[in-house]
Amino acid sequence: MRFCEFQKKEVINVCDCKCLGNVCDLEFDEHDGCIRTIIVPGPAKFFGCVGREFELHIPCCKIVKIGPDIILVDIEEKEVRKKIQ
Repeated sequence: MRFCEFQKKEVINVCDCKCLGNVCDLEFDEHDGCIRTIIVPGPAKFFGCVGREFELHIPCCKIVKIGPDIILVDIEEKEVRKKIQ
C-alpha cells in the first residue's frame, strides 16, 4: 500500500464509533524501517477557522483492521493525544 492511499482512509475508533479524521503522517522506526505510529490531526479550534491544538499518535498495535475505505483503531483518545508546539 502506498502512503497516498493510506491518507485517503478515514480512521474510526471502535470504542465509541467516532470518526477521528484521515491519516496525515506516519512515524517510522529508524532501525528496522517499520511503521511505529499513524498520526491523525485533532479537531480545528474556533469553528475550524484556526489551527489545531493536538494530534493523535496512534501506535500500530492499536490498529484493529485496515479496510478499503477505513482504518479501525481501538484507542482511548486521551492517551494518544500529543500537543502541537
